[in-house]
Amino acid sequence: MLPLTGHQAPFGQIQKKSVQLAAEEINAGGGVKGKKIELIIADTQGNPDAGRAAILKLIQHDKVIGISGGFSNTATWAAIPIAQKNKIPFLVNSASADKITEQGWEYVFRLNQPASERLDAVAAFISTAASDIQSVAIVYANSLEHAADARRFSKKAAELGLKTVVRERFVAGADDFRPLLTRVAAKTPDLIYAVADSAAGAALLVRQLKDLKLNSKLFIGGGNGFVRPDFALHAGKAAEHIVCAARWSHRLPYRGAGAFTDKFIARFKSPPEPCGAEAYAAIAVIADALKRVKVMAPQNVRDALAKTRLMTVLGPVEFVSYNNKSRQNKMAALLLQWLNGQAEIVWPKHLATHKPIYPIPQ
Repeated sequence: MLPLTGHQAPFGQIQKKSVQLAAEEINAGGGVKGKKIELIIADTQGNPDAGRAAILKLIQHDKVIGISGGFSNTATWAAIPIAQKNKIPFLVNSASADKITEQGWEYVFRLNQPASERLDAVAAFISTAASDIQSVAIVYANSLEHAADARRFSKKAAELGLKTVVRERFVAGADDFRPLLTRVAAKTPDLIYAVADSAAGAALLVRQLKDLKLNSKLFIGGGNGFVRPDFALHAGKAAEHIVCAARWSHRLPYRGAGAFTDKFIARFKSPPEPCGAEAYAAIAVIADALKRVKVMAPQNVRDALAKTRLMTVLGPVEFVSYNNKSRQNKMAALLLQWLNGQAEIVWPKHLATHKPIYPIPQ
């Protein structure tokens, strides 16, 4: 289940290419018990109604024995109760809303980190590497998901004892952020936290910010736009020292992470991004489960997924229960910092490829 059309289509198309690449590799290696994996891909359009229609088609018409995908939080949240009701295992690989694995649903698993854990990583980084920060400005693109991200960060900032001096939304796709940024500059925040999914929009934001010579100590991008490879291309020198929350990096020390990225670029002439790695790993996890199933039936696939112990390009995968979550894979959330045109891992420390540069050199 992927958003192949709609505003999230760029991510859905990356995931489609990734699952196809994974299935091709598995099938070329003999498949599962001598049989090839067959992928049936349904378009959620990134919205709840289409998500419900997509999963009903997969279950009722295509008679699938397992489902993966789930990029959009809203489309995924609409679909997974249907999977649970019909007792079809659903491996969510990208949707990050915490509530997805907080319902106790036995047929719902998640590969990627919950949203709260990415914010926890941001908070730990601020407390450890930027403990002198006292004030924060929060700006975010005008969508429900971005507004929710802004609210969560505002709450986290308060827990850290930071004062939020600005919290404003902007129109995604706008070509002039200077009125907003002028208001931010007037408050002289120590930290700017921004949420945007578009790399071009995120780049324009930081370029215009640099033009205003706002001397904040730290800028953190909380949306996909700041971590996408073309962000640095669009932003140029303005990308330097920007920190961004990320779900994955090809520089992680996990078997196959770099090789997957190289294969994807060679095949499709563009990087796979974190969402591609998540989708690719999900197929590996499902194939591993199928190899351990004696009779191909949804219940048996569910039971096999529950016993997963597998190393993937994302790192080790094991579905566990913690913090009111069940069947949740626990993996590190990352912070990257753009340095000399490269997105270096700066948090957590044990996975870091570079020490963070803080405060931002003026």
